[in-house]
Amino acid sequence: MAKWLFKSEPDVWGWDHQVAKGDAGEEWDGIRNYQARNNMRAMALGDLGFFYHSRSGLEIVGIVEVCALSHSDSTTDDDRWDCVDIRAVRPLKQPVTLEQIKGETALSDMILVRNSRLSVQPVSDAEWALICKMGLTEP
Repeated sequence: MAKWLFKSEPDVWGWDHQVAKGDAGEEWDGIRNYQARNNMRAMALGDLGFFYHSRSGLEIVGIVEVCALSHSDSTTDDDRWDCVDIRAVRPLKQPVTLEQIKGETALSDMILVRNSRLSVQPVSDAEWALICKMGLTEP
């Protein structure tokens, strides 16, 4: 099972919005970056991801699960753009900030640190385990 990180501006679509969608989840739509789109095309049902508040907050606040495979993004008629659906699984007991991540040597190669603009990105198993530990949350 692969692990991912999904970035969203909390005033546009935050953790509380995601939680409110319940088990049905919601499209992770509006992504217009080929690398992020390709990451979504590589996802499998049940893959887990971190939910990251970008712009304000700058922190990982929860864990989500892919609940629908890559499909056409309903926010555009352009067939180049796909999305997956995700649902909230659980919040982190303690959010993990970007500052904390950047301060952790073992996370220095994490894509979030090296390419902070990529909105959907893979997370290694080691990164996943460490961030869950930092967030006082079971992986």
